[in-house]
Amino acid sequence: MKPEIVQVATISEIFQKMQQHDRADAALYRVNGAWKPLSAQDMYQRIRNTARTLERWGIGRGERIAVIGENRPEWAIVDFAATVTGLVDVPVYPTQTPEQMGYILHDSGCRAAFVSTREQYEKVRSVRDKTSLEHVVVYDDIDEPDAQRMSRIALSEPYARDAEFDAIVATMKPGDLATIIYTSGTTGTPKGVMLTHGNIAANVSSSCAHYEWPLGGSYISFLPLSHITARHVDYIMYARGVSIAYCPSFDDVSRSLAEIRPHHFVSVPRVYEKIRQEAERRAGHGLRKMVFDWALRVGRKHRDEIIVGKRPQTPAYKLADTLVFSKIRQALGGNIREGISGGAPLGVDTANWFADVGIRIFEGYGLTETSPVIALNTMSHYKIGTVGRPLPNVEVKVAEDGELLTRGPSVTQGYWNMPEETRNAFVDGWFRTGDIAEIDADGFIKITDRKKDLLKTSGGKFIAPQPIENALKGNVLVAHAAVIGDKRKYPAVIIAPHFALLEDWARVNNVPFHTHEDLIHSEKVRALYEGIVADLNSRLAHFERLKRLILVPDEFTVTSGELTPSLKLKRRVVEKKYATLIEALYAEPAPEMHPTR
Repeated sequence: MKPEIVQVATISEIFQKMQQHDRADAALYRVNGAWKPLSAQDMYQRIRNTARTLERWGIGRGERIAVIGENRPEWAIVDFAATVTGLVDVPVYPTQTPEQMGYILHDSGCRAAFVSTREQYEKVRSVRDKTSLEHVVVYDDIDEPDAQRMSRIALSEPYARDAEFDAIVATMKPGDLATIIYTSGTTGTPKGVMLTHGNIAANVSSSCAHYEWPLGGSYISFLPLSHITARHVDYIMYARGVSIAYCPSFDDVSRSLAEIRPHHFVSVPRVYEKIRQEAERRAGHGLRKMVFDWALRVGRKHRDEIIVGKRPQTPAYKLADTLVFSKIRQALGGNIREGISGGAPLGVDTANWFADVGIRIFEGYGLTETSPVIALNTMSHYKIGTVGRPLPNVEVKVAEDGELLTRGPSVTQGYWNMPEETRNAFVDGWFRTGDIAEIDADGFIKITDRKKDLLKTSGGKFIAPQPIENALKGNVLVAHAAVIGDKRKYPAVIIAPHFALLEDWARVNNVPFHTHEDLIHSEKVRALYEGIVADLNSRLAHFERLKRLILVPDEFTVTSGELTPSLKLKRRVVEKKYATLIEALYAEPAPEMHPTR
């Protein structure tokens, strides 16, 4: 049965929905290896007490507080405590450096900061004298004279309905500023995106109307809550009465999936790619690999049925499902047959592979500035290779230069302290997304690349790197790819291999190695990746073909700087890191139309 429509006008109403569902396990968190529940009443108690503490500190409506930490119940507690009482919260990625944190805390004028661990506390302490911070609250119980303990604040008073607090919650208006989210960005100074209660609530309501979110069940919150996508989904889950299990580390996701067995799954493309790579790795070699490949061929024959939501009933498919596909679903906990992907482009090859194993991945699209969802594929309207149709209350159009423009109630009012940036973000009332797009006859949107990412060769040809990079990542031996060639004679590519699979390949093919450096300098390994690139080149336009290849021995990570916290490629960082290799590559004579050494 389809659940009731969710219509909310403010974050306060989302908070009230959570109370109405009154789940005994509204939130879950792991303590000493076991999951511990927080009921809706527990959440109310902690949110009310935190809000009352902020009130006692004299932090009033419109003033800012920072939230710095991994995904934990405390994140939601502080978020609700601030937003439902008129404060403005400022999420900060825990992966950011002290200098980056200092800029955000200073620019936003935060008076208090809630941080998760001693590590985050030390970062804040090192820049505190450059900020307006008066209070620092730590989730973990650490013994520092200028740090306050979250447990003492959140548990200061036992649960009881608080009529005065509830009255304050009910006064929030759609036009009230709720949050300032600083874009992680791939270049330049971070911009503080201002989102109101109405921006966020309109997007939650429209997302629920557009996508058939089931009522109840469970969900694992592991995408960084400092990013609007994760926060948006958590709001939907609370409004739908879904139990949220907080997973503070990507390394814990597989374990959490097995233990929680969630009914909903939202992730970024990189996680889906890793699930596929791990499935391919586990398939191994010999008979097991033969069975795996056979099952994929069977799934491919039934892809069209899967895409429209049918479960194939042929004997061959049922056998393939028993032997292979059910094991892949088990890696997601066993209850998931659909997933949502956002935050970065999902490769068509990856989407097709999941469809072949019986899992539909609904790609969506949006920006921090749009709260975030602009478009999303759904169970009833699904087209692989697109980001779906726009939400009901969102308008889109393509400008003459190919840029996607949008407008609607979920679009930001602008950037904090940046009036010129705000003016430049709009044209005739339409927000400039910065993405190049196409809209087909059925209204589905296809994002082809970031406007700023387009490469222009010295011959004047424009190349969109993301589709090429996604096609390369369709091969499980490629973990990351970065196309280069701006203002150069021809395009080339930097590839970071998926080393777990490459090591297995090397052992089977008698390639000796001790380190990643040994692997990338092997003649056989180089020939393998040159073949991958050559195969893709056969499907590219003449001017797009990658004429040289750089293999690197590194994993691209958020910590090492090549990826944003939402796992997007930082192209300029990659180019700077490997500048010496790039210069040496382009110093050589012009190559043939295939990758060479």
